Amino acid sequence: MNGPRLLGQTGLPGELAAVPRARRYVRDLLDPLGHTRTDDALLLVTELVANSVRHSDSGRVPGGRVNLAVITWAGTLHVDVIDAGSDESAPRLRTDACAESCGGRGLRLVHELATAWGWYGVPAGRVVWFQLAGT
Repeated sequence: MNGPRLLGQTGLPGELAAVPRARRYVRDLLDPLGHTRTDDALLLVTELVANSVRHSDSGRVPGGRVNLAVITWAGTLHVDVIDAGSDESAPRLRTDACAESCGGRGLRLVHELATAWGWYGVPAGRVVWFQLAGT
């Protein structure tokens, strides 16, 4: 039985310009594999990297960074988005986001599309992760 395989990891600047870079990076990793849920992975990476930039110290402090790790194991894709965390906020599903609002639905998308997801604190900040089982 094969164990987890790191497809790649990268560091990105803590700015919104990192979002399309993260998408391209993940697409370049997944396209050669023909993963059946690449589009879902790209959408969820977009949401999580944007959240890291908007809601963590990675996007608030000069030189802030967001790190991305992409792993596959037994047909399941696992993605970690690591940021500097925040003393003021933690990832949470919003129940008050309405259809007319411009934000607040990112983690709802993660919750709906991912096979599993979650977050945890680390000494340097926080990790928000998701998994997508291949079909």
